[in-house]
Amino acid sequence: MRLSPCIEMLFHEKSIPERLRHIKELGFEGFEFWGWEDKNIDELVAVAAELELSVVAFCTAFTSLVDASQREAYVDGLKRSIEVARRLGCSQLITQTGAEIAGVPRSEQLLSLIDGLRACAPILEKSNITLLVEPLNVLVDHKGYFLSRSSEAIDVIGAVNSPNVKLLYDVYHQQVTEGNLIPTIRGNIHLIGHFHIADHPGRNEPGTGEINYQNVLQAIEKTGYTGWVGLEYRPSRDTRATLLEVKELVDNLK
Repeated sequence: MRLSPCIEMLFHEKSIPERLRHIKELGFEGFEFWGWEDKNIDELVAVAAELELSVVAFCTAFTSLVDASQREAYVDGLKRSIEVARRLGCSQLITQTGAEIAGVPRSEQLLSLIDGLRACAPILEKSNITLLVEPLNVLVDHKGYFLSRSSEAIDVIGAVNSPNVKLLYDVYHQQVTEGNLIPTIRGNIHLIGHFHIADHPGRNEPGTGEINYQNVLQAIEKTGYTGWVGLEYRPSRDTRATLLEVKELVDNLK
């Protein structure tokens, strides 16, 4: 199991090169971030190469997928994001769906989401890029967001039916939304391309809340999953100490 610290939430008081150096010093081999449009990509390319760190994932240019009128803009943003991914040697992009549109039937928005992802599938397959669709919780962090439940996200991925469109299973968001973490992970691991972890409540480091991460991470490992697990949490205390504790937790999984 490989861990990918999210530099947006960790060492945020430092410059990006400093954050990456801290991550390297702590023994991590990769990292991820959110949007690329506000980043110095030349700097990221140079520092990641210098430190021999993999760029694991980052977000596409943001445009709504549930609004069919924005389809062309979404596809254009995806193409631009793929070009950035090529420069960074990154093979995964994260996408959100956009906010639910008031007054439009949910079925219509769901169809737009599926059709939009289907339109992207040939581009992704040709580029050898995996697009990770992320459900987010609407109770605490993302009120009004369209896609929150893992079951609906799984149905969407199944309808798109492309090996290059997968689920980003964020353990924190799904604990807030629905729980039932381990059975959902076990039953759908073939559709999951990436994980994010944080504890609940607070979205702090594992071990601070109600999620039994010993059991959850052990269950993920026992599925045979060989991808990355993103550390997308807010440290409640010294960042370095929390990262080392998460590393130790993973190293000691049975």
